[in-house]
Amino acid sequence: MDYGLSTMDYRKRLTTLIFILLPLLMLAHGVSQSDQEILTNGGLLAYILVGAKHMVTGYDHLLFLVGVIFYLSNFKDIVKFVTVFTIGHSITLISATLLGIKANEHLIDAVIALSVLYKGFENLGGFQKILNTKSPNLLWMVFIFGLIHGFGLSTRLQSFDIGNEQILAKIVSFNVGVELGQIAALIPIVFIISRWKAFKSYDTFYKVVNWFLVAAGIGLFIFQMYGYFSH
Repeated sequence: MDYGLSTMDYRKRLTTLIFILLPLLMLAHGVSQSDQEILTNGGLLAYILVGAKHMVTGYDHLLFLVGVIFYLSNFKDIVKFVTVFTIGHSITLISATLLGIKANEHLIDAVIALSVLYKGFENLGGFQKILNTKSPNLLWMVFIFGLIHGFGLSTRLQSFDIGNEQILAKIVSFNVGVELGQIAALIPIVFIISRWKAFKSYDTFYKVVNWFLVAAGIGLFIFQMYGYFSH
């Protein structure tokens, strides 16, 4: 089955999609006063709720995972790679928050933006076509980027006032929420990508989405660097 759209039609739609979504992506997972009130007035369940909300609205994290899923061919590999990513971001989220290690949020988000760019570039064969080399081992790269994404999550969590009691329990609860949010967001993403493989338009769909990842990564990087230098 094909949708009857030409390559030019897809490019036009990609351009429109970029202009619509980039402003939304640039507002991803901000720290809000309402979230602070939820954490202040709620118990550990509140940290799970805010962690899940943060991940579902963390478009940069999800875009990177979209790129990873495109690279994989079966459900077993998806579980393996998402698990490695989860281990990576859990390590830095928990340890960096416990130790009070922070980074400028614009700089860490700029690096996360580059991870989105990297995955789109790799999926489009950029290493072979442009750099004339094999792409790095994906499993290791997913783990490394997971560590970086976790550092970004830790920086966000440390922006909240989480008090002085049950610190570890609160961090772990937030991390559990992140995992639940990640699962909730990935279910429809995996479903759409896997179902689209049955259509003749999948190759075009693949290229359009991965070019969007490249554009989104560049746009988010520029936005975060502008935020860093303007502050």
